[in-house]
Amino acid sequence: LLWIIKLSIISQSELSQSPPTIFPQSLDLSAYGRVFDEPRFIKGLLNTVVIAGITTVVCLAAGSIAAYAIARLKFRLQSAVLGMILAIAFFPAVAILGPLFLIFDGIGITDTYQAMIIPDILFALPLTVYLLVAYFRELPLDIEEAAKVDGAGPVQAFFMVTLPLSIPGVATTGILTFIFAATEFLFANTFSFTTDSQPATVIIPQFATQYVTDYGAQAAASMVLTVPLTLLVLVFQKKIVTGLTAGAVK
Repeated sequence: LLWIIKLSIISQSELSQSPPTIFPQSLDLSAYGRVFDEPRFIKGLLNTVVIAGITTVVCLAAGSIAAYAIARLKFRLQSAVLGMILAIAFFPAVAILGPLFLIFDGIGITDTYQAMIIPDILFALPLTVYLLVAYFRELPLDIEEAAKVDGAGPVQAFFMVTLPLSIPGVATTGILTFIFAATEFLFANTFSFTTDSQPATVIIPQFATQYVTDYGAQAAASMVLTVPLTLLVLVFQKKIVTGLTAGAVK
């Protein structure tokens, strides 16, 4: 990270020095100017927010309901079901890249947000469910039972009691899902062809021509994408730690 920061704040001449300098010899922020003057990158940032935002919302909506069912309902092979869900997250994405492309091309959704949101949800949803199951299991059943005694049904108890008490876990899961979707490259690079749908991760390598690569602009663009995500983690650090350690202690 420090090396990327250094590359983004030095001049083109210093970038081409051999051997490279360890510390910046002068401060030059022109790379950031080239990045923000590039309409493709600005559009890429907006596409990133849209793709990651929709992915996060869908994963939290579906994942919280599935996690609550696994955490509260008793059924056979409960642990096996959770294990199978989590195993999907470790499935090699490159193995389904070709089939997905053929399917998406056949139904006409390549080069659209949907082509990236669907696989992002596929791989982010298992982690969402796994994290929320651990958090829901930490919540005492007595609170839900009291709500049911007062006349609340299972759905009302979930939305009015369990979910509000699970904000740290939900916030943790939402942040991690957003970061995953915002930094995803494989599906985005395969399914998006124009700047109308390409996220920032695909635009950054395009700061290059056939003969010249603008390493300064690539580093600056990487920092523009990374710094907000880093600040997001720092701001919600306590909630992230609380959510990730849920279920660790009985």
